[in-house]
Amino acid sequence: MGALQTGLMTVEDFLRLPEPLEGHHELHHGEVVVMPPPKKRHQRIQNRLQCLLQRLLGDCYVAHMEMAFCPAIEHEVWVAGVGCVSADRDEATGDEEYLMGSPDLVIEVLSPSNTMDEVLDRQDICLANGCIAFWTVDPKRKSVMVTTTGGKTITYDSYMKMPLPHAIADALIDVAAMF
Repeated sequence: MGALQTGLMTVEDFLRLPEPLEGHHELHHGEVVVMPPPKKRHQRIQNRLQCLLQRLLGDCYVAHMEMAFCPAIEHEVWVAGVGCVSADRDEATGDEEYLMGSPDLVIEVLSPSNTMDEVLDRQDICLANGCIAFWTVDPKRKSVMVTTTGGKTITYDSYMKMPLPHAIADALIDVAAMF
């Protein structure tokens, strides 16, 4: 008989979990969450974002779809729909490790199952742990809500171009190209 887990799960305990049959596990505030596999539209938008970013980033930054990271050391293991980090941070993360801290840019593509509470919690944790900009991509409204470390939030619609964070690249992205 296995030991009964009490209290919050640590990252160390989380790493011992077997892989789920579908989707992936995340560790949110010490609780294991099974995330379902993304649907085709979700994947298509993530792929477009990664491709758009990679063309603009040059050699100093990289963008990964489904980027796993530990925003806080003890009880968090999350996966960003698309994450962007400096090439140095990416290289410093071992093949069998998670990125420590949040990616510099975290992009979440909304799904019908997302709640505003979940999105804002993820945004707040990421921005408090190294993220300089958090993008919430809304496929239904074809818009992107950008929140930065200073708490400033701007929404960009599909007819607009939006800037990448200046620390990452001095470039604009056509919002319509994401969808």
